[in-house]
Amino acid sequence: MRSMAAVQDGGWRVQAKSLLRLGGPLIVNNLAVAGMQFADAVMAGRLGADALAAVAVGGSVWFLGFSLCLGLLMAISPIAARHFGAGNYGLIGRYTRQGVYLGISFGVMLILIAQFAIAPMLVMIGIDPEFRDLTVGYVHAIMFGGPGIFIFLALRFTTEGVGHTRPIMFTSLFALTCNVLLNYVLMFGKFGAPALGVVGCGAASAITMWLVALALAAYMFVSKHYQPFRIFARLAPLRLPVLKEIVALGIPIAITITAEAGLFSAVSILMGTRGTEITAAHQIAINFAATMFMVPLALSSATTIQVGQLIGAGKLHSARLSGAVGIGLCALFMSLSAIFLLTFRNGVVSLYTDDAAVRGIAINLLLMAAIFQIADGVQIGAAGALRAYKDTRYPMIVNMFSYWVLAFPLAFLAAITFKAPPNYIWGGFVVGLGVAAIMLSLRYNRISKVQAAPS
Repeated sequence: MRSMAAVQDGGWRVQAKSLLRLGGPLIVNNLAVAGMQFADAVMAGRLGADALAAVAVGGSVWFLGFSLCLGLLMAISPIAARHFGAGNYGLIGRYTRQGVYLGISFGVMLILIAQFAIAPMLVMIGIDPEFRDLTVGYVHAIMFGGPGIFIFLALRFTTEGVGHTRPIMFTSLFALTCNVLLNYVLMFGKFGAPALGVVGCGAASAITMWLVALALAAYMFVSKHYQPFRIFARLAPLRLPVLKEIVALGIPIAITITAEAGLFSAVSILMGTRGTEITAAHQIAINFAATMFMVPLALSSATTIQVGQLIGAGKLHSARLSGAVGIGLCALFMSLSAIFLLTFRNGVVSLYTDDAAVRGIAINLLLMAAIFQIADGVQIGAAGALRAYKDTRYPMIVNMFSYWVLAFPLAFLAAITFKAPPNYIWGGFVVGLGVAAIMLSLRYNRISKVQAAPS
């Protein structure tokens, strides 16, 4: 078992090395998840612009529900990290079991909502009829994977919180392989299967979600590393105090994540009112930007774990330094990503489509992505560091203000009121992410300084 000695006191180089060692498997995990989204987009693009647009809008609808439960269950990570740092191993399994119950309940609820509400919602929003029915079919299919992926998340955030991140990496690579193979079979009708097109893409994702949950559960069941936590010791009843603690910490995280994810999803839906070509171009640009975002997202999770464990062990000065280093690493990677986009965005778009009209729009959108990526890295790094201090309400307020008071109205005006070009719509991202980055960085500096001050 990884001891707290593995998180060493020391300067920024020591902290950076430790964060990268902890975050390495999480980077692979997140890139594998992005690889699944990339594969969905590329393979749907081969079916035509209408299929790519349907996956764009349908994926945005799915991600809204997914991000809510993701945020709730993410609370398990800092809770487990603190208990692990303090040596309270017996309490960790209790939070895991209650998280599984919470995830299953939420997944079933999403299935029911999708079956009855998705079609009228898309009609009400005004999604282009050319691909609306395809979108409904995709959402109906992918939602059946909800309970499976939420079981996986409860287990994932437990093993993440105790600093054992390699299993997450291996299960995500397994999921990527399964998703691509199932896409090939179900979308294009290979090996005797019916060619289900976009619906097959959603079904492949749903099946993969259940497979990855079973894989991680099986590993944690047989591995000696998890025996002190007694995760599978018994089928425990619902424990309202434990659920209350997870939900109380998780709701602000869920709102924070959904505020940002919801902004991107809402803009995708706005794009869906502007026709197939603009929607398809938006999907290409947002898919690549989301892929790059996976690295700072992983480093943010590693920052939460390391800072949380240091706080649990009473090493508050090291915790403050570790959080600052984590924010810096996130900003550094996104700066390199922005340079890459400015240099190679033509080649990136060529991976997705040969449609000249779609390519031209997507190239302009990737220029905007290069502008907002650095701010995106800073804000996600600061949010991860603040989670370790159990400071989740302030980031929630910041994100709601930045994304929904500033960014979304600007995007709505550009898309609906003025019918502006797509890159103007993406200007809302630049404003919202910039404000969030500044406010969350200042908050982390103040909170960590107060915690580290002599009592």
